[in-house]
Amino acid sequence: MYARLLQPPPSSFFLFGPRGVGKTLWCHTRFPDCVFIDLLRGDLFTTLLASPHVLESFIPAGHGDWVVVDEVQKVPALLDEVHRLIEERKLRFVLTGSSARKLRRGGVNLLAGRAVTRYMHPLAAVEIGADFDLERSIRYGCQPSVYGHPDPSDFLKSYVATYLREEVQQEGLTRRLDAFGRFLQVASFSQGSPLNIAAVARECGIGRKLAESYFEILDDLLISTRLPVFTRRAKRLLVSHPKFYFFDAGVYRAIRPSGPLDQPAEVDGVALETLVLQQLRALNDSLGLGYSFHYWRTRDGAEVDFVLYGDRGFKAFEVKRAARLREGELTGLQRFIADYPEAQAFVLYGGKDRRAFDGIDVWPVAEALRRLEEIL
Repeated sequence: MYARLLQPPPSSFFLFGPRGVGKTLWCHTRFPDCVFIDLLRGDLFTTLLASPHVLESFIPAGHGDWVVVDEVQKVPALLDEVHRLIEERKLRFVLTGSSARKLRRGGVNLLAGRAVTRYMHPLAAVEIGADFDLERSIRYGCQPSVYGHPDPSDFLKSYVATYLREEVQQEGLTRRLDAFGRFLQVASFSQGSPLNIAAVARECGIGRKLAESYFEILDDLLISTRLPVFTRRAKRLLVSHPKFYFFDAGVYRAIRPSGPLDQPAEVDGVALETLVLQQLRALNDSLGLGYSFHYWRTRDGAEVDFVLYGDRGFKAFEVKRAARLREGELTGLQRFIADYPEAQAFVLYGGKDRRAFDGIDVWPVAEALRRLEEIL
């Protein structure tokens, strides 16, 4: 088990994150004396689904500490009872979820500000410590179970199948599971690229509206994210499409079909970019840094992979898999800092030497991920 950076707030909170990132274990570790309501237990789920008001009967009289409701999105009506118990018994709740869909779209009670929101991600390099292996992380990602699993490839295949079965099929998010499975594979080729939903729909043989609904399912299940273009004080013509990523490099590679026509360097490069984004998001949310995430791309193709903007600063990151930087590779970053001299610019690359030139800090990517807290 790895110690996580995330610290619990003093009052009730929602804790969202994809299935498998360690929310349940973190709750047991942080709140060893809590009352734990596990909605993955079939009998408990059935009881509370039928009668949400009996939630209080599972909390002993006089219990004044934390109560964890795991996978709360399975019974959204419980939030009315949670609200009441916060008010009447002054209980504090941890409300975990691997899907925000029903909570966002169902018009349910979100506790009127009585619970803040936290997010958990796959492991950060600083959490893994001496066990962090860059090449392994590029290949298999950073989910906690991957680092302790004897066959991470088999685990990831099962993980993807579990999401299809449990999160999509059982919750009835789509009636066409076969079409959704094809969509996942096609969507994987958009990883790290501006998202063209119409093109994905054509490749899948489905309508654009259905493709958009499928992307919304991925967003709501917290297994994908879309980065908008950074447009503040724009001086150039920019693209408008957001950039698409699955949340974890290993999950991306498990979903993406592979074959003899693949270019390994291209796949590894996208996986490395995914890993860096995952690490940036993990530290941002775990440490409460408050950055918003963007990318920057001009109409003529100049691009910066990640732009982080917030009260703590303004930072731009370019990620390169190669061990050597060639002339012209940093044109996008150079144009960006010419437009935004206030930004700190970083290149994370596959080489071994740390250096700086033209106002750009160049870091070996493994060192940068281990010391990302300093950079941010």
